[in-house]
Amino acid sequence: MDFDLLWNGLGWPLCRLIFYISLGLMIGNLIEALNWTRAVARVAEPITRIARLKDVTGASFSMAFFSGIAANTMLAEAHEKGTLSDKELMISNLFNSLPTYFLHMPTLFFITVPFIGSAAVVYVSLTLGAAFLRTAFIILLGRLVLPPLPPGCVTCRLDEQRSAGWREALKKTWSRFKKRIRKILRITVPIYIAIYLLNRYGAFGVFEDFLAEHVSFFSWLPTEALSIVVFHVAAEFTAGLATAGALIQEGALTTREIVLALVLGNVLSSPMRAFRHQFPYYAGIFKPRIALRLIAANQTLRVVSIITTGTLYYFFG
Repeated sequence: MDFDLLWNGLGWPLCRLIFYISLGLMIGNLIEALNWTRAVARVAEPITRIARLKDVTGASFSMAFFSGIAANTMLAEAHEKGTLSDKELMISNLFNSLPTYFLHMPTLFFITVPFIGSAAVVYVSLTLGAAFLRTAFIILLGRLVLPPLPPGCVTCRLDEQRSAGWREALKKTWSRFKKRIRKILRITVPIYIAIYLLNRYGAFGVFEDFLAEHVSFFSWLPTEALSIVVFHVAAEFTAGLATAGALIQEGALTTREIVLALVLGNVLSSPMRAFRHQFPYYAGIFKPRIALRLIAANQTLRVVSIITTGTLYYFFG
């Protein structure tokens, strides 16, 4: 393999990928740090009234657009005071899945685009659709199981949290960037190189025979796409993205196959990964027993909603 072939096939695409990942990560972190999603929080009041949820739930929903911990702390305090019942706590916590998704969506989008290009738009749209589907279900559930409530104040509690100024936002952005980019590059660079070499020298042919014998349930996906699922489940989300990016660069998979593989990897990997990352701070806010129930309910609803949007994409996309 000569230098020109290696540079054009691996070196330059990898450098370009790292540049766009860094740029996108900075932009996504800055959007989160500046709390620019705060204006969207004003939609909470009419939605909570439809769902028969209390004003504290609406305020928590609003705060979840820029701080999931602050939102959950508000719910935990209301539950401890008896303002929210166990049922209301569960529904309120599930209700926050949409703003929680919006909180991280800028970073998700700007990370996925450099890896998989236009496929990122489809993938993020499917996960966003799943978030809206979950919210619609929770609104309907609240309407059916909760009694009518008098109107309460939602937006008046928003002043408890204020947007950061530019100096503080830039400092927070840089701190988050340094922490996240190191982790991403530790995964991205070796995975990208490994996938390039494996694909270059035909290793996927051997992998195809192995998967045909051991994972026939997922045979509706091409072998290369199954490798995305494997890395997604065995490592981190960026490992699956790095695999997908390398395969797209080689022209081995279509956009549809990439998206379906990422959706499947999301479904298979999210529950345990969510438990690993969420339980430590959930247990610090809620009682451990309640924290386990909330995480289990959130992940069950999340998986069902993603499977639903993924299935619709599989048949009609």
